[in-house]
Amino acid sequence: MTVPLPPLPPTGEDEDFRPGGRSIADILDAEHRQLRELLRRLTAEGPEPAPGRGLEVLTAALSRHLSAEEQYLLPAVRAALPDAAGRIDRAIADDRALLTALRGLTDGGLADVAARVHRHVEEAGALVAALREVASAEELIRLGNRLEIAEEAAPTRPHPGTPATPPWNRVVEPAVGVVDKVRDAVTGRPTYLADLTEPPPA
Repeated sequence: MTVPLPPLPPTGEDEDFRPGGRSIADILDAEHRQLRELLRRLTAEGPEPAPGRGLEVLTAALSRHLSAEEQYLLPAVRAALPDAAGRIDRAIADDRALLTALRGLTDGGLADVAARVHRHVEEAGALVAALREVASAEELIRLGNRLEIAEEAAPTRPHPGTPATPPWNRVVEPAVGVVDKVRDAVTGRPTYLADLTEPPPA
């Protein structure tokens, strides 16, 4: 079974060409582990302190992550596995609710966000596993390359009102992301896991 992918620019590649990069499954699995570890640190009680400005990084990392998944993971699963349409619609609704919960996140709202993130990791992880079963290694790598590009251009702040499905999310999200990045630069806001004193391992 072939997973329908967004149109590719002409590259002159032959049929035996194998793209470089990481698969979308490997990228998302690693990001899910990092998000869970960051949440563990932020919600830990006892001697282990939470990373400085961790809530800002969590918000930015999740905003990028959800945006990229909605641009490439969910459409790929929908195209490859039509029976999963209901699961994808629920995932999108859950993503919107999570983005809403992230707005103005404080310590008081962290428990709710943590529960939503853990549920997201389980649901998205199951969709990733299903995609692995039907997509070729080349398709997974191509999707991974697109996902990484999308994450770099994605918003760093939650915008639950933006479009959640292609083609409009692929147009709107990068434009919103530019505005967010300008605000981040002006305020000196940290937005990457690597900005933390001890970033979660991949």
